[in-house]
Amino acid sequence: MSKTIIHKAESRGHANHGWLDTHHTFSFANYYDPERMHFGALRVLNDDRVNPGMGFGTHPHDNMEIISIPLEGDLEHKDSMGNVAVIKHGDIQVMSAGTGIRHSEYNRNKEMLVKFLQIWVLPNKKNVTPRYDQITLNAKDRHNKLQQIVSPNPDDEGVWIHQDAWFNLGTFDKNITAEYKIKKEGNGVYAFVLKGNFGIEGAELNERDGIGIWDTDAVTIESDTDGSEILLMDVPMKI
Repeated sequence: MSKTIIHKAESRGHANHGWLDTHHTFSFANYYDPERMHFGALRVLNDDRVNPGMGFGTHPHDNMEIISIPLEGDLEHKDSMGNVAVIKHGDIQVMSAGTGIRHSEYNRNKEMLVKFLQIWVLPNKKNVTPRYDQITLNAKDRHNKLQQIVSPNPDDEGVWIHQDAWFNLGTFDKNITAEYKIKKEGNGVYAFVLKGNFGIEGAELNERDGIGIWDTDAVTIESDTDGSEILLMDVPMKI
């Protein structure tokens, strides 16, 4: 029998720093809930809005796989490996922090908000050589189906990370159903609704709601509205 946990959008941690308006699905910074530390290897799911011309100053990370998914606007990235890049909607960015990395992220636009997800996944290897990568996806490849954006394999579609985790994005018309088969035994799926409404495992999920599902080998999702968008994160449950 599958197990589920639901995190409604309004139950997330929230902080408004003026330049940054952020919601935390899991404990982060000043938001701490011992019941919401992680979902398996998924440690952080932050839903960030950064004001025009503002951003995160240079700060360190280590031993974490960090995935950024821009939803609106342009985000400029600079890091201690010498990378300078701009990521925008349609791009996926990954950093393996490994032995240590320092980076900054800024909204380079003077007029528009930047909206992006920052996701941390606990790695299955410690102290790897730090690494940066980004790719641009074709959004048409996820219309009424799931498009893989993250995997453990450098040769697979999407970016790769040091963990047996697979991420997929999908944009669905109303009443479209899709089945996702979990890639590895012992993994679970955390589904996060970006837009619209979905029925998942008997639950109604709305924009920015999340549901974790484990002890199952497949998950079925059904879009309840046109243009519904969802992110599925297939991660090990034991860490």
